[in-house]
Amino acid sequence: MRGSAVPCYEPCRMNDLDPRLNAFRPDLADARLKGKVEAARFAAGTARRVIAASAPLKRTPRPDASLDSEVLRGEVFTVFAEDDDGWSWGQLDTDRYVGHVPTNALGPIAPEPTHRIAVLRAFAYPGPDMKLPASGTLSLGACLALDQEATTRGSSYRRIAGGEGWVLAVVGQPIAAPPENDFVAVAERFLNVPYLWGGRTGLGVDCSSLVQLALMTAGKSAPRDTDQQEAMLGRAVEGGIAAPLHRGDLVFWKGHVAVLIDGEYVVHASGYHAMVVIEPLAEAVARIASPPTSLRRLA
Repeated sequence: MRGSAVPCYEPCRMNDLDPRLNAFRPDLADARLKGKVEAARFAAGTARRVIAASAPLKRTPRPDASLDSEVLRGEVFTVFAEDDDGWSWGQLDTDRYVGHVPTNALGPIAPEPTHRIAVLRAFAYPGPDMKLPASGTLSLGACLALDQEATTRGSSYRRIAGGEGWVLAVVGQPIAAPPENDFVAVAERFLNVPYLWGGRTGLGVDCSSLVQLALMTAGKSAPRDTDQQEAMLGRAVEGGIAAPLHRGDLVFWKGHVAVLIDGEYVVHASGYHAMVVIEPLAEAVARIASPPTSLRRLA
C-alpha cells in the first residue's frame, strides 16, 4: 500500500501538513513552517545534489528500516540535519517527500545537470567504450551533467562532468528537449520490471512510482504515494470504471493504482505478480480485495 527542483521537472505541492511532504519534528523544522508547527528550532536547510545513481529514502535512519522511496542521480535534496551515523534528514525537491538519505549519496549542488536518462536503464563506463566493465547503472529520470564527446567504433559517448565516467550519447536526452508525448507508452516500457516496495528506478518500482516516473518523463509532476495521487492528479470521472474508459485514465484502489491502456487493459506494478504487468482490468478488479475507489482522468 503506497498510501500509508530537480532541473528536469516542476515540483509537486500539497497544502496540508502531511508529514511525508512537510519537514517537521519536535527538535527541528523547515523554516517555511514557522508559525504552522511547533519545533525547538527552525532551519532553512542546505540544497544538495544526489550524486549516487540512486539511494534509499527512509522514514527511520537505519539500514534495516523499510524503504519509503528512492532518490535519483541529479535530484536536489534539501538537508536540514545530519547525524553521526551517516544519514541526512531532509526533503526531496522533486515530489516534496521527507525522509532520511545516506549522506554519502549527496554532494555539491553544482554542476547543474544538462541531460536526463531517457531509457529504462543505462550503464556508465570508466571510458568511452562499451567493452569496458560497467562502473554503474543509471535509471530513467536520472539527471547528470555531460561535457566532452568521443567516438569509439562508431558509437558516440559523453563524459560525465568531472571525469567520473562516460555514457553512450544515445541514452541521454538534453533537459531542454521536449518531453515524451505518451506517458502510457513509457509505463509499458517497465513491463516485467520487478515489484519493489518503495522502489523508484528502472531496477524496481511500486505501483505509484510507476505512475510518477511515467508522468515525469512526459513532463508532468506527480506526488509519490497513491493517496496523494488520487487527491491531486486529474479529475474524478463520474461513474468510475462503469463510465467510458480512456487511455491514460488512472484506476485507484485503497493503496493501489493502475494505468488504463485502453478500455480493457491496464498496466501496473503488481505485488501479486511481483512485477509490472499488463492484464485485463476486469481480472485486476476481481482479484483485488477492495473495489476501486475512483477513476481519474488527467486531461
